[in-house]
This record gives sequence, C-alpha cells and structure tokens, in this order.
Amino acid sequence: MTCKTEPMALAPALTDGLDRAGRRRVLVTLCTTVTVSYGVLYYAFPVLVTDMSAETGWSRSTLTAAFSGALLVAAMVGIPVGRWLDRWGPRWIMTVGSALAVPALLLVAAAPNLAAFVLGWALAGVAMAATFYPPAFTAITRWHGHRRVRGLTVLTLAAGFASTIFAPVTAFLLDHLGWQRAYVTLAALLGVVTIAGHWWGLRGPWPPAERPPGAVVQHPTRIARSLPFAALVTAVALGTFAAFAAVVNLVPMLVERGVDTGTAALILGIGGAGQVAGRLAYPALDRRTGVRTRTVVIIAVTAVTTALLGVLTSVLALIVAAVVAGMARGLKTLVHATSITDRWGTVHYGRLTGLMNMPISLAVALGPWAGSAIAGVLGGYPAAFLVLAGCALVGTGLAAISVPSQRMATPSTQRSAD
Repeated sequence: MTCKTEPMALAPALTDGLDRAGRRRVLVTLCTTVTVSYGVLYYAFPVLVTDMSAETGWSRSTLTAAFSGALLVAAMVGIPVGRWLDRWGPRWIMTVGSALAVPALLLVAAAPNLAAFVLGWALAGVAMAATFYPPAFTAITRWHGHRRVRGLTVLTLAAGFASTIFAPVTAFLLDHLGWQRAYVTLAALLGVVTIAGHWWGLRGPWPPAERPPGAVVQHPTRIARSLPFAALVTAVALGTFAAFAAVVNLVPMLVERGVDTGTAALILGIGGAGQVAGRLAYPALDRRTGVRTRTVVIIAVTAVTTALLGVLTSVLALIVAAVVAGMARGLKTLVHATSITDRWGTVHYGRLTGLMNMPISLAVALGPWAGSAIAGVLGGYPAAFLVLAGCALVGTGLAAISVPSQRMATPSTQRSAD
C-alpha cells in the first residue's frame, strides 16, 4: 500500500475553467439540484406507491416495474449524455433534463391509463440521466481538477440527505393533497429549483480534459473493451447489487428472525448514518491507499457485512454490522465517482461513466426484487443474504484485476495503482 500524491501537472487545467468562486458556485448548485432531483424523481415514489395502487387499481408490482423501467431508461440514455458532457459540458444537458422532468411527472400524476403512466416514467428516466449523479460527477471532475475528491465528497454528502428531506415532505403532501397533487407540487418545486439552478449555476467555460505530460490517451472504445474496464464494471455492479438487495430486504429479514419492526427500522436507519460516515472518511482513504486497494477493500467489506447481517442474532452485533455496511455503501458511491479518473484520466470521463453506469443501474433496479426472490427460493432471508455476500465476494476478486497495466495508464495512475 502506498500513499497517493496529487499530480502537480493537473493544476493548470483549472486556469482554463473556473476560478475559486466559480467552482464554489458549481458545487453549491449541484448539491442543491441533485438533492432535489433524487428527492422528487426517486425517493417520492416509494412513499406514494401504496396510495397510487389503491386509487388506480394497478398492482404495486406493476407500478414498481414502471419505476424500474425509468431507471433502465436512465442507464441507456446515460451513454449519449456522457458523450455530450465530455464535449460540451453540463449546463445545457442538465437544464433540459430538469425541464423534461416536470411534464414527465405531470403525466405520471394525470395518466388516464397504464400506458400513459409507463410513458411518463420513461420520460422521467431520460430526465434522471441528465440530472442524477453521473452528469454531476462529470461536472465536478472536470471543473474541480485535482480538487475533485473534496468536491465529490461534499456533493454525495449533501445528496445523501435527499431521502431524509423528501420522504417526510412527500408524506405530508400525500396526507393533505393526495398522491396526484403531491406529484404536481413536487414537480413544480423541482422545476423552480433545478431549471434555474442548472442554467445559472453551471455557466462558465468548459475546460479541456486533463492530459498529464507523457500520458497516452486511449480511444474510449479500446478502454471499454479492455479486461480492466470489464472487471471494474462487473465488480462495482456486483457490489451494488448485493448492497441494494441487502438494504431493501434488511427489515423483512430481521422481522422474519423475530426482531420487532421498530428495532429493525432503527437498525436500518443507523446503517444510513454509517453511509454518511463512510463518505466523510473517503478523502483520507483516497490519500492513504491506491486505487486497487481501496476498491478491493470496500467491496470485500460489503461481502463480509452482508454475510454477517444474515447470520448474526445479537441486536448489538447487527447494529455494528449495519453501520459498517452503511460505511461501505457510502464509500462505494465515491469509488464509482472516481474510478474512471483514477485509472484512465478525465479525457473520456463522461462517456466511460455512462457505459459503466448501465449495469450498475440494472443492479440497483433488480437488487431489491432479486433479494426477495432469492429468499423465496431458498426458504428464508438469511440464506439469501449469504448468496448476496457471495456475489460481492466475486466482485472483490474482479476488483483486484480492474487496474490497467502501466503501459495503458496515465502517470498519475501508475503512481497510485496499489
């Protein structure tokens, strides 16, 4: 394990982009708009879905399938969005995405039939691709240069409160307005905050990608077809699959084993606090470890804690495991944000992130359902959690071969591979 040093050759790129005040404006803008986007487009749905099903007569599984479809659309659209970002920057694409989110949610709220409802979520998926983490990560990575780790940490910490803010707000609107008017109100809020925010807050010259002296800039297609890229994408997707399946199925698993619902919910909530702690710890981890080491360790911790949650019986031990699992989830978000840059630089960051995000989004969409389905096949959640831990363990092995050889890496990657 070696300490990682920031390449001084990267600093000049900042002079071609924004000054300190401009970078601060971008960061504050994205902390606000990404939090609102996730809160309205993602976290409002689980609060409203029960009432939606009761009033429309459509099953919860059907409604959830439409929502999962939006996530898959976002993953597919993320690839051309990434190409746009690499060339033109985030201002136009994120503003248009925000503008599209408003009619998409209005269609969801007013859908006269299931086909219109599905269409509304498909449009919302396009908006997600332009307003969620991937484009925001690209903006901060390019504009903040060698200071990007701090900016990415602040962004994920802020957006991590999206559910904390919008779940109770959505519940309040549901109680007073019903699910349709709640979505209309949330759509209006999203439009007011994010359309103006992206247009005003993301202005400024889009700097050229960092090209450290002596680096060999590879074609993105060659990178995407390489073994390290395939290993990285699969490793992160397997870790994400295990983590999301475990966190969504944690409460029913604990209840199945005799823990009361209130205590199970407390354990789940404490795990969320661990996620914040993990993100706070990432800058120190980034300074003290190489890219291979931290990727392997974080996915390995996901595997171990998922297995422990499946076999432990002590409430205190379960709380400790939930906190550590939450820390791993928080760290994994930042590994996702920095993994392309740490291996191949920022020249094709948007495009490669879009390619990487597709299987990860698929894992996020299928994880909750798959965890429950595996439990049904195996006769209980503890066995399912062990299977999920096995998936993450496979991801740990793949993470070990996810760093390109020195001849294919930038100088900064060579210095910090292990």
